[in-house]
Amino acid sequence: MTDTAGRLLALLGLLQSRPTWSGPELAERLGVTTRTIRNDIERLRDLDYPVDSVRGSIGGYRLGAGGRLPPLLLDDEEAVAVAIGLRSAASVSGVSEAAGRALGKLEQVLPSRLRPTVEALATVIDHAPENTGTDAPDPEVDPVVLQAVATAIRAVEWLRFDYDEVPRLVEPYRLLAWHRRWYLVARDPDSGEWDVFRVDRLHPRMRTHRAFSPRLVPGGDYTAFTMRTAAASGWNVHARLRIAAAADAVLERINPAVGVVEAIGEHESVLVTGADSLETIAVYIGMLGIDFTVESPAELRDNLAHLAARYARAAAG
Repeated sequence: MTDTAGRLLALLGLLQSRPTWSGPELAERLGVTTRTIRNDIERLRDLDYPVDSVRGSIGGYRLGAGGRLPPLLLDDEEAVAVAIGLRSAASVSGVSEAAGRALGKLEQVLPSRLRPTVEALATVIDHAPENTGTDAPDPEVDPVVLQAVATAIRAVEWLRFDYDEVPRLVEPYRLLAWHRRWYLVARDPDSGEWDVFRVDRLHPRMRTHRAFSPRLVPGGDYTAFTMRTAAASGWNVHARLRIAAAADAVLERINPAVGVVEAIGEHESVLVTGADSLETIAVYIGMLGIDFTVESPAELRDNLAHLAARYARAAAG
């Protein structure tokens, strides 16, 4: 840390310690001239800290809104990442209240240049139920990508990006955080078709600045639409299973995120489900507690056979 940076932190600490300081008082405490104090105050203002001038016989300074909070010693990406994390934690039972308080404090000291980004993320992100698991590593999403997508959604403008190296142009509507992954709900302006995109596979291009007229997602619920679509086509692998039970009985045992259920008879149905690996499907379909057969893919039968053999060895002791 440079001498100037250390002095700025010390100056912030003094300004937080009492309502008002005169220039000479600050200069004496820090061992510098009043001119240096004036220069340091300008540096703090350039960093978006709210330092107000106080009129009077000798003048003075005070810290504005957020003045009783510590300085924000984070770079832009770190600040946005913390805000996203706190918003996610706000939906977790047991820590939601504390996360909300912490987020409020963070937002008070965010530099003005970051507030539009954080506000954009706050208004376009949803969270789905975290009731399923996976054995695949978590995909990394660049905060810059999240910012670009959130900005396009908030600005109601077309978003251009490469998706698995395929150029796409969409009307972006909502970001959804589900199961440690990020999804974008969007509509193709040419075909009118709605789709869900994994954000970790998305690489934004330059902003289009082209506005569009928003429409309502089929069913009116972004979370439900994303979960249905991801279950049917948004995973790395998918499976089609014939279940020996009525569709209603299957739906009572699963969340819509697990898959799409189709009735094919009074006592039979089809479950289309997905995951990041066939091993995950093999484990979770057993938890359904209902007899089933695999229609596709054939490789899933091998996973089930290996799993059955392992369970049989464990049961034999």
